Amino acid sequence: MTRTSGLSASPHDRAGAGDGDDWREIVGLVSPTEERNPRTTDIDLLPTGDVVRLILDEDAGVAGAVRAAQAHVTRAVDLAVDAIRAGGRVHYAGAGTSGRLGVLDAVELLPTYGVGEEWFDAHLAGGVEAMTVSVEGAEDDVAAGRRDVDHVGPHDVVVGLAASGRTPYVRGALELARERGARTVLVSANPAAVLAPHVDVAILLDTGPEVVTGSTRMKAASAQKIVLNTFSTAVMVRLGKTYSNLMVDVRATNAKLRARLVRLLTQATGLDPDACADVLAESGGEVQVALVMLLAGVDVRAARQALADGGGVRAAVARLGGVPAR
Repeated sequence: MTRTSGLSASPHDRAGAGDGDDWREIVGLVSPTEERNPRTTDIDLLPTGDVVRLILDEDAGVAGAVRAAQAHVTRAVDLAVDAIRAGGRVHYAGAGTSGRLGVLDAVELLPTYGVGEEWFDAHLAGGVEAMTVSVEGAEDDVAAGRRDVDHVGPHDVVVGLAASGRTPYVRGALELARERGARTVLVSANPAAVLAPHVDVAILLDTGPEVVTGSTRMKAASAQKIVLNTFSTAVMVRLGKTYSNLMVDVRATNAKLRARLVRLLTQATGLDPDACADVLAESGGEVQVALVMLLAGVDVRAARQALADGGGVRAAVARLGGVPAR
């Protein structure tokens, strides 16, 4: 059933926010990341060693802030797994540092797990250019957020990435997603994020004020990176992209990775590297196929057929009567 967004437009959500009196409304929505940190007010007076110590002391609390949101991350993972199993996709939508982290997470899934835009798609305010150059006003464009996820369907999940929890571009993407019946997630470093009540899962990270006021490329970004690493990795594990704690969909694009695949097969099976290399070559470089062949003692055709029935390597080996190693 399609859910209505419940997200009403406001003056600062439109492109060009900051002109006229819009700044008055924005000032009233200050995130904790924009408050001054009382522990670092004299940072510009300190020697280098103390500056570094202060930064690292603040960073030490990031993992705890993420752990406090563990239950919400778990719910988001389950939404994504269900979506992909139903033929849907996960979409990241963000601006600035938050958006770049989404792009980074999505593109790294291809070499690591053999997963591309068919499962994970990232949308950055301002487009590809904004990865390296700040695109003026891009984060304030609600319409662009809606437009960038216009292809979202009811089986998809849209993950909004916004340190402040109010970014207009992200708001637009989440709005459109809800109108289409997609599930929605927000990742924010603001426990009072204004977008939080309007999503299915809100992952709110209480990282507090930054070392340098408002510099959300620091603790807020580190927390979001941990969430995204955890989220996408857990989704990959649940969808059979690992065998035990080994990556089994790595793409061997260079000699180092080819050697890693042989080592992976050796680690998974306990067999001789030469034997693993021979089977890997026979499989056409497909790690999962080679692993099923080795564990179940079958040929390429039987291994591929067992994997095609779903469930990953363990399920395929079980179907063939083999005994998976631990």
